[in-house]
Amino acid sequence: MANKKKKSQNQTNLSQENQQSQKQFDLDPYEINFLPQFKKGKEPKGTFVNKHGVIIGDHEYESPNSPLTKWTEETDPEIMAGDEWVHPYKDIGFQTEQNKDYFEKGIEPEEGLFTHPDKDVSFEPPIHSKEEGNKSDSNENGK
Repeated sequence: MANKKKKSQNQTNLSQENQQSQKQFDLDPYEINFLPQFKKGKEPKGTFVNKHGVIIGDHEYESPNSPLTKWTEETDPEIMAGDEWVHPYKDIGFQTEQNKDYFEKGIEPEEGLFTHPDKDVSFEPPIHSKEEGNKSDSNENGK
């Protein structure tokens, strides 16, 4: 009886693993397996056309209506700001380890200072007092 129960449990585990593998297989290359709480209110799942006539979610970044294909020095980058330019499921940013941990496993990001792999973003330039500033000013003026 114990062997039968153990075999049934193993089959259940394998079935769950197969379902998980199938879900992962059905995903778009830029998509991750979101936890249910991150799927609520996120539409559309497929591609969509934004108000500028650009298809979002098809991975074709050379769309004829895209500001990217008409970019000049005068183009205001703000034109591509906002949710209408980001697909709710198919964004390459979801592929980062931190985003996968959060959206697939529910692991909250660590709090703290922003870190950059090769930049010290915590650097603060020295603050000079008025007296020090005056000294350097007077040295420049020859006093």
